[in-house]
Amino acid sequence: MKIIGISGIDGTVDFKRRHWPGLEEREYRISQGHDSAAALVIDGEFVFGVAEERISRRKHTGDFPIGAVEACLGWAGLEPEQLDEVAHSFDYRPYRALYAVDPISAQLYRELLCREAFASRVARALPGFRGDRVAHVDHHLAHAASAYLTSGWDECLVIVIDGMGEAHGATVYRAKAGTLEPLHRISAADSIGILYSIVTLHLGFDFNSDEYKIMGLAPYGNPERFRSFFDAAVLHRDDGGWQIGPLKLEQTRDERENHLATRRFLTQRLVEPRIPDEEITDDHRDVAAALQACLDRAILHLATHFGETTGLRRLAMAGGVALNTTANGRLLASGAFDEIYVQPAAADDGSALGAALARAALAGHVSNRRSPTPFYGPAHSDAALTQALRDYGARIEVTVLDDLDAACRVASELIAAGEVVAWYRGRMEFGPRALGHRSILADPGRPEMRDRVNALVKMREAFRPFAPAVSLEQVDRWFDVPSRTELPYMTVNVPVRAEYRSALPAVTHVDGSARVQTVSAKDNGDFHALLAAVGQRTGREMVLNTSFNVKGQAIVNTPAEALQTLLNCGIEALVIENVLVRKR
Repeated sequence: MKIIGISGIDGTVDFKRRHWPGLEEREYRISQGHDSAAALVIDGEFVFGVAEERISRRKHTGDFPIGAVEACLGWAGLEPEQLDEVAHSFDYRPYRALYAVDPISAQLYRELLCREAFASRVARALPGFRGDRVAHVDHHLAHAASAYLTSGWDECLVIVIDGMGEAHGATVYRAKAGTLEPLHRISAADSIGILYSIVTLHLGFDFNSDEYKIMGLAPYGNPERFRSFFDAAVLHRDDGGWQIGPLKLEQTRDERENHLATRRFLTQRLVEPRIPDEEITDDHRDVAAALQACLDRAILHLATHFGETTGLRRLAMAGGVALNTTANGRLLASGAFDEIYVQPAAADDGSALGAALARAALAGHVSNRRSPTPFYGPAHSDAALTQALRDYGARIEVTVLDDLDAACRVASELIAAGEVVAWYRGRMEFGPRALGHRSILADPGRPEMRDRVNALVKMREAFRPFAPAVSLEQVDRWFDVPSRTELPYMTVNVPVRAEYRSALPAVTHVDGSARVQTVSAKDNGDFHALLAAVGQRTGREMVLNTSFNVKGQAIVNTPAEALQTLLNCGIEALVIENVLVRKR
């Protein structure tokens, strides 16, 4: 059985521009259906997936993922008519009555959200594919399936938390024997993800995009200064959920569309809104710290309640909020669960995978095995690399290396010498993290490296931390975790051992934590070989690892994009497959 899952809702930003012209550009991201992607599942196995932004180069796009779909088909050698299903990770039909309350909402449903609108887009994109094979999966169910059916567990608790699906902000499931039973749902009117995004906007960053920046800013602030505000705003319920009073202030259609009443409330009761690019003050740092602590408490409240009531000691998570590595670290440290698994593509791109897996499970065709490091994206041919090197030949110096060992030797020498090196190999990662196939690497032991990479390479805010990638064999040496703790997806913060914090200044955040990625020879062999080579030169099988892109750009996909990015920023060398490239 061959199923392509699709995420995203085409046209929501354009619809908003037509009906709410003149908004601040950031406000158009207060809309649904970003981060479109396509994922191919064949006979229950996830075999290929890519976000549309990596193809179109439009970051966070919600456009119908025709490029991603074509990449899926091309990789598998399939024609559209050979697919058994195309499954969308949204299903608004149960909520259609809610969209009949006013003309604009009715038009939104009719033009963009209904099943017929999606089917027409599939028909235009995939001529020859039968319309009766289009399926729809509840958004939170898709997220839950993406987590449970890649966890490798027969039974566990599953929690989905995001901004909103069709109508909900969080859902709890009991997963067992291939099925997902909903236990509890929290309405979007009480969405902790929406509150986090509104405060993100209030602090001068982008809604539905920059929430991770608030997470990075939070450790610089005092969480107690504004704790009373957030304690009053987010009231924990005895049933494990919560109520968020400020979100209930929206009364009119315009207020609901742009969260105007909640934003006024924040201005009156919290702090004045920050204009983008203004100086970040203690007020902003303290609000970020209090907001993050509020999220930590809410997630712990929900998870521990249902962990205790069900007796389940394994937890799988998905949804955009599940990418909050600080909250995940707090949950892991609480001891409420023996094991926690966060699906590596936990945001809406991963819901494409969940839609396909959910439909495969219904048909009895699913293989629930723990996701390896998710190298499920495109790879590019030797011919594409050769052509890119030829096209940029006047601006680069090229050294052909013999094999992987030579590539690791050269890259490790450059890293140990203090250079910033891009590392590009094989298939691209599926999900938001670069995990060793599309990465920028540096020595984590150099005090100047974090500021240098932030300013000259990534061109981003100085407060943002970088993650360490460390061999599985050495993770407990440097970080306060048990021996051989597997953290392969960069989804959890853990403490850096106190005695090594000064020795790892480029990857140790101000609170002493790090967003660790462990690397094993089993499912990330090339990157593991590089870390071993680095260890021979530095004594640490570890590098600073950040995604191969610059601010505002999607992670590079093709060899040509890799070379262009090398030339446009402060990266000093690129090892692309078994070729060393430097700028002339």
